[in-house]
Amino acid sequence: MIKIEEKYFLDKLQLSKEDLNKLLSLALENGGEFSEIFIEYRFNNSVTLEEDIVKSSSRTITLGAGIRVINGEQTGYTYTNDLSFDKLKKIAITASSIAKSGIKNEVADLSKSSLKNQLYSYDNLITHLDLEKKINLVRSAYDAALKYDKRIIKVSSTLADEVQFVLIGNSSGKYVTDIRPQTRLMVVSTAEENNNRDTGFENAGGRVGVEFFETEKRPEEIGKLASEEAINLLSAYDSPAGEMPVVLGGGQSGVLIHEAVGHPLEADGAWKKTSIMSGKLGEMVANPIVTIYDDATIPSYRGSLNIDDEGTETKPVLLIENGKLVDYMNDLLSAKILKHEPNGHGRRESYRFSPIPRMNNTVLEKGDYTPEEVIRSVKKGFFAKSFQGGMVNSTGKFTFSVNLGYLIEDGQLTKPVKNATLIGSNFEILQNIDMIGNDIGFFLGTCGKDGQSVPVTCGTPTVRISKMTVGGKL
Repeated sequence: MIKIEEKYFLDKLQLSKEDLNKLLSLALENGGEFSEIFIEYRFNNSVTLEEDIVKSSSRTITLGAGIRVINGEQTGYTYTNDLSFDKLKKIAITASSIAKSGIKNEVADLSKSSLKNQLYSYDNLITHLDLEKKINLVRSAYDAALKYDKRIIKVSSTLADEVQFVLIGNSSGKYVTDIRPQTRLMVVSTAEENNNRDTGFENAGGRVGVEFFETEKRPEEIGKLASEEAINLLSAYDSPAGEMPVVLGGGQSGVLIHEAVGHPLEADGAWKKTSIMSGKLGEMVANPIVTIYDDATIPSYRGSLNIDDEGTETKPVLLIENGKLVDYMNDLLSAKILKHEPNGHGRRESYRFSPIPRMNNTVLEKGDYTPEEVIRSVKKGFFAKSFQGGMVNSTGKFTFSVNLGYLIEDGQLTKPVKNATLIGSNFEILQNIDMIGNDIGFFLGTCGKDGQSVPVTCGTPTVRISKMTVGGKL
């Protein structure tokens, strides 16, 4: 069993506050404005069941530190997996080389901060289970998926869990620690009929314990939903093409909001002027019915954090309010350059990376209509249920591949369709959202940016977009 207590991690690190203060001072030897040390100790575990056997099982340990120096808009960053003081001293001096002003800035004494947020429980963590119990959990999902229908020919079921300890200290005197659990159960089902093969996917989890899979989302349900999607795809037609009203289903459609709307609101794009939303603060960028926020304080969600990876306390951040752009998601550097308050969005994949502005849990606010009313409002259109992925470029144009969709005819979902692509731009989708449901669903994801991947959640109700280009079969 892995200990979760903070003292266990601190004892293993064997670095005192005095040591950290010395390292932060060394990093400012050449005149940088700000220095920071980020120390990470992480356990990752996974087990995968395929072809009725345990296909793979792994446990990895990550231990390392990164030291950052900021001077103006420049960042120096170095890292090591050797936590001896001598090695850390060397990387601190290396990071300091970006600043040559000759002015020595003082380092404030580190003062331990207690966490105001406590968004995850450490009781009954998946990490505490022995391998046999983990395999039983994975097998429950696997068996349910395989037995769903005789046309299911292949199932892959994976349980991934981790515990990450972080310690963050900086030259402003911040000294804070956090212990972050994370779990995800994923099932991929493949169905075959008449030489036609299709694949369905379902997953669930977050910063949760064993009880989540007993009361919130049972493994059997995860397995059945993956196979249900695969079976529905077998009878799906190729999607029609053209411009039409599109309804995004609640839940998985959050990935489109995340990619097409969320990324342009990350503050590094704003100050570097690479985002289509740069310079538009205070302007109307969406239909007035649209409100979007990012909230890392939702308990137990995959993208939830007590503090971000710079030690800033997280809080709900309103981004678009009634159509108006009111804020960006920023890290310390972006906040400094834009003269904004830091709002808890500095994130990094691991100690090997410098933090950058990232989303946490990004949500499109609920509206006033039932999902049925939204669908009934469409005479002829397209309903997007699940997605395979998407791409957005710096101009705001995007394409998203729909895994499973449905035709809407006379206000009813009719034929299932596949091989569809949604094509548009940020401003088009924001302006053309004209009806929002009162439901809400959440999509668990892993977001990539600048070579870094971090866990996120994105939420959306059922949404009608008045017109959108659907790519499919002409």
